[in-house]
Amino acid sequence: MQIPLDYHTHSRFSEDGDDSPEAMCLRAIALGIPEIGFSEHWDVGPHEQNPRFFQPEPWFREIERLRDLFAGQLILRAGIEIAEPHLYPEPAAEVLGRACFDYVIGSVHWVGPHFMFDEQYFSQHSADEIYDAYFAELGRMVSSADIDIVGHLDIPSRTAKPILGYDPARYKNQIRGILRIVIERGLALDINAAGLRKPSRNLMPDPLILKWFAEMGGDRVTLGSDAHAAGQVGLHLAAALGAVRLAGLTHITQFEGRRARPIRIG
Repeated sequence: MQIPLDYHTHSRFSEDGDDSPEAMCLRAIALGIPEIGFSEHWDVGPHEQNPRFFQPEPWFREIERLRDLFAGQLILRAGIEIAEPHLYPEPAAEVLGRACFDYVIGSVHWVGPHFMFDEQYFSQHSADEIYDAYFAELGRMVSSADIDIVGHLDIPSRTAKPILGYDPARYKNQIRGILRIVIERGLALDINAAGLRKPSRNLMPDPLILKWFAEMGGDRVTLGSDAHAAGQVGLHLAAALGAVRLAGLTHITQFEGRRARPIRIG
């Protein structure tokens, strides 16, 4: 199954990235993926360990160099993943003015002081406390943030599922309310495969949520390995694409200059 793109990747320009953009491009070419997007982390919240690590100017120069180097072999997109952009709109606007971005992923990694990858937090709270609070915060983000793509919609499940379990149907009303706003605003969902390489073994959003999205008229989705190393580029995206098709969707969304364009799934 041809993977059309991988839009959620992090290079060494992100605090937690392990490889150079060039190494990740070479991996995409080796896999036959025609388009890759780098979505480096932009984090400014009070609980971040290394806020504002990402520097767009040298990164964008490298993106431009690689576009020339791999012309005719690979399409490169300049993306960014902003954590809680609705809470920090001024820093978000500031960073978006520092490079020519093709798309903006908005993510919720923190709910108040609680990190959505913290096993201790999940072990000390109930599933309802965690998921209710997370989806409430996510709803606030999708309502107002200047974004194009909603990152890994049910991200707490990646860490919490082995500890607490996860049943998206239990939070159906909250999730469908979020999806309604996503559709109304013309945002895309990041179909994120990172959980498939974790103990949770889950796709984000859950295939049931993706089915609701399609039934409600949603049609904009992107694919993301959430790679933090070259060897993770494209990983499990065949499963993500299969879930997209199973939900009844026929297109993947491509972004250029923050404009969406549908491309038919082959």
